Amino acid sequence: MKLLTHNLLTSKCLKGVTVGYPLAIAAKEVKINEVEFNPEFISRMIQKVDWPALCKAVENLGHLNELPPSVVEDYENNEEFLKKAHHFLMEVEVISGDLICPETGRKFPVTEGIPNMLANEDEV
Repeated sequence: MKLLTHNLLTSKCLKGVTVGYPLAIAAKEVKINEVEFNPEFISRMIQKVDWPALCKAVENLGHLNELPPSVVEDYENNEEFLKKAHHFLMEVEVISGDLICPETGRKFPVTEGIPNMLANEDEV
């Protein structure tokens, strides 16, 4: 699961959950897979990404302070910033672990890079 995908996931489907975002990450296995850098794509994605949630995910993976706490001004022309964003959004992958609802503590497993966000019948 790429951190770009993580940035979109929520546990709002669970009974009693009002926000369910951002999900915490308890990773067991993380891989770095090189992906060709595309500055135009990353620039467009930054507009859609919840940056504080991305920073929290990066922190959950043990990379505290490797991203600026906010999107830098004129990021479209800042190659260093775009490359860091690209690395964490596109190259860092959670292979196994759990995503944890911030409101209930319910764990959703990540297996072979695929998050299982299905809720049990009694949870919806």
